[in-house]
Amino acid sequence: MKLYSDAELAQILDKKIFHKIGEVADEMHVECYLVGGYVRDIFLERPTNDIDVVVVGSGIDVAKALQKKLGVNPKNGKPRAHLAVYRNFGTAQVKYYDTEVEFVGARRESYDRNSRKPVVEDGTLEDDQNRRDFTINAMAVCLNKDRFGELVDPFDGIYDLEDGIIRTPLDPDITFSDDPLRMMRCVRFSAQLRFFIDEETFDALGRNAERIKIVSGERIADELNKIMKTPQPSRGFVELQRCGLLQLIIPELAALDVVETRNGRAHKNNFYHTLEVVDNVAKNSDNLWLRWAALFHDIGKPKSKRWEPAAGWTFHNHNYLGAKMIPSIFRRMKLPMDAKMKYVEKLVDLHMRPIVIADEEVTDSAVRRLMNDAGDDIDDLMTLCEADITSKNEVRKKQFRENFRMVREKLADLKERDYKRLLQPVVDGNEIMELFGLKPCREVGQLKQYLKDAVLDNRVANEHEPLMELLTAKAKEMGLEPLPKA
Repeated sequence: MKLYSDAELAQILDKKIFHKIGEVADEMHVECYLVGGYVRDIFLERPTNDIDVVVVGSGIDVAKALQKKLGVNPKNGKPRAHLAVYRNFGTAQVKYYDTEVEFVGARRESYDRNSRKPVVEDGTLEDDQNRRDFTINAMAVCLNKDRFGELVDPFDGIYDLEDGIIRTPLDPDITFSDDPLRMMRCVRFSAQLRFFIDEETFDALGRNAERIKIVSGERIADELNKIMKTPQPSRGFVELQRCGLLQLIIPELAALDVVETRNGRAHKNNFYHTLEVVDNVAKNSDNLWLRWAALFHDIGKPKSKRWEPAAGWTFHNHNYLGAKMIPSIFRRMKLPMDAKMKYVEKLVDLHMRPIVIADEEVTDSAVRRLMNDAGDDIDDLMTLCEADITSKNEVRKKQFRENFRMVREKLADLKERDYKRLLQPVVDGNEIMELFGLKPCREVGQLKQYLKDAVLDNRVANEHEPLMELLTAKAKEMGLEPLPKA
């Protein structure tokens, strides 16, 4: 970050839009301040378009006056700036070319314990800064001409920025109890900015964790997505687990944070393994839903965990059990119940397949089957599985990586030869039913699968005549005879 004097801030803000806002405010005899994320990000030297202005008075009136001040387009007579007013929220937005500015009147808030919706009253700048979530978001810069560029920082947010600390302006118990979503924002800012959470603030997260239950799933999911999009998502999920929020939000994930020992043999902590996998994926992909698949890839392990004296701890079929859990988790968390959910479900289900292939001989047949089942998501599946290699045994890790390289080479070769098209047998279910006089039934499905397996295993060319010979022979074994030709 970089510290700026008021004079330097004035120079940074030397833009037409900010001077026009100040002129309008002076003409209306009200104070106005740039607040929140835009001020914070100036000091962090981060690009941002999130411009919020607080007016000690009516934000809507200032926004309307600003639209007039910016004039009209002489070509069409329309205002150069677009104005949108949201009276229910007491806010307005002015869009001027590629710049959007949100206006709101300074206010103070009071809360009912059973709702996040505050009772709002007009207030002073001090009242408005008191209601802010964190000190680093409570700084304001004056836009009025006489004080243009003056920083107003009653809670020393600038020093918290310098020290990399997330801290609430007032009592954190009141801050979090009033609006429990702030707990999620606390962890999210810690992950995004790579800041530490102040000790007193962190302790308040634990004391108020149960309050998260009054926050909508959509708002929680939005914060989780922002954590997931950070370069190192594990930072956020570790903090959620430490303060007790994760158990309330995603108990299936929190349940992985256990190590059980029997006869001197312990399994690894699958929670921290999972977070390592998520971080590995994040290094190689910006795909949000691939990161979610990584987060959920082992959630079936607690249900599948067994102790077998000869083998030790086992987690057989955890991928299958985990995939079955995905729809209910997405529904509860208000994540999208569409192709994105199906994508995560499929990757969780298939994530063991490349590992099994890479642990054995990498055959064309196994890679064909994998390619057929993964479809267009094969590359993402390989990225997930390579991220899942977290063994501390460097020899074994090197072996897996080499075998994965071989799998990728075979995949590339199969794609080049257009096996995606060839993997579907040219004899389909309709032809099978017509040939044997069948309606849709189990036998038709068995015969289709038999032909598909034969093509995948390269036991027969994917051509009509040899497939028909194979089909007729298999049907005969099942007691089916072709209908006589007319």
